Amino acid sequence: MKLPKLQPVDINKKTKKKILLLSDDFRLPSGIGTISREIILKTVHHYDWVQLGAALNHPEHGKGQDVSQQIQQETGIMDADVKVIPWTGYGDRNVLFSILNQEKPDAILHFTDPRYWGWLYALEHEIKTTYGIPIAYYSIWDDLPYPMWNAPFYGSCDMIMGISKQSDNIHREVLKQNGFEVYDHDSKEKDNGGIITGYVPHGLDENVYTPLDRNKPEYRNMHKQIKEDNGADFVVFWNNRNARRKQSGTLLWWWSEWIDKRNLSGKAQLIMHTNPYDAHGQNLNHIATELGMTNREVVFSTKKLALETIPLLYTSADCTINIADAEGFGLATLESLSCGTPIIVNMTGGLQEQIMGIDGPFGFPIYPTSKSIIGSQQVPYIYEDRISKEQVFSALDKMYALSKEDRHELGLNGSEHVKNNYNFEFFFF
Repeated sequence: MKLPKLQPVDINKKTKKKILLLSDDFRLPSGIGTISREIILKTVHHYDWVQLGAALNHPEHGKGQDVSQQIQQETGIMDADVKVIPWTGYGDRNVLFSILNQEKPDAILHFTDPRYWGWLYALEHEIKTTYGIPIAYYSIWDDLPYPMWNAPFYGSCDMIMGISKQSDNIHREVLKQNGFEVYDHDSKEKDNGGIITGYVPHGLDENVYTPLDRNKPEYRNMHKQIKEDNGADFVVFWNNRNARRKQSGTLLWWWSEWIDKRNLSGKAQLIMHTNPYDAHGQNLNHIATELGMTNREVVFSTKKLALETIPLLYTSADCTINIADAEGFGLATLESLSCGTPIIVNMTGGLQEQIMGIDGPFGFPIYPTSKSIIGSQQVPYIYEDRISKEQVFSALDKMYALSKEDRHELGLNGSEHVKNNYNFEFFFF
């Protein structure tokens, strides 16, 4: 394994703390990778970063790279110091200690499902006694009941940050009920040896995910492409991985029934930005063909989109929908609100806090009618939140009945909600 060559240190420069980030490669388009990128870009003026960048089968496995110059150009932070070691999988003891010995970080931050980090938790004592550095965890858990089997994982961390309010509550309760001392990040007692906890929501780049000027040529071209050219006056956007819990096939089936019952064939269009042949999901093209749906009723967006194109899609759509039965956070709906487009969501996981403002929702929430206990050998129990076809039809009816102006105002209020409540300021506590 070849690690990046260290750059000479300017002794006149104030030394920043260095953090080792263990997560999906921030250059890749997964949800974890996207937020990892935002974390780095929004804090690079305050911290130096080295990442063990994970992927399922990383094409650059083990080829360490110094990307500081690229980050400097992108952010304008001329002392930005960022390195990435691409890796297939989430790492192991050997690569971790190799990085710790060479890079000498001041802290470790790991991010995503705790099941990927069993090897890290097993090394907790050795990491802290040999290297004297703390372990922080940026964590989310989809739903209740409290996952008591996660207590040893959470307890191995010096700080655990909940991405959603529900996750923060879960972390605190699991730790407390298993005898761990827990302190809030702003508590005066947080240095007493307990585990620091706090709510740290995802943030977005407001320069990218922002309401667009509807007079700009870029917006008008996208609006023409997805609406005027297809004769659609109501467009619903769905931006997720085609996976079972996302209920992609269910949404497609119900959409077909809804447009038939409302006589909206050719007038309403569903855009699904996903891979219809994903091995973890259903064959969506087959479903669409079976239902006799045309390109005027459903469009599969399958190509990787440029970053500046995604806000154009959100803004041109009338709403974004997510009916997943389990969703830790749901990044697409946050992006949609940030762009000023209202949402329809199942009230599960992080979705339930995105849509709700002080003065009401920024779209139409759908409350689960049943909760099934599901699980696996690694996750013994967790709720699966189910909603009904009739609830989805009702939410679509309400969104369709709004005037374009009312939908626009609803979305703009949601955009303000995102700006005020989702940012990276918390990463400095």
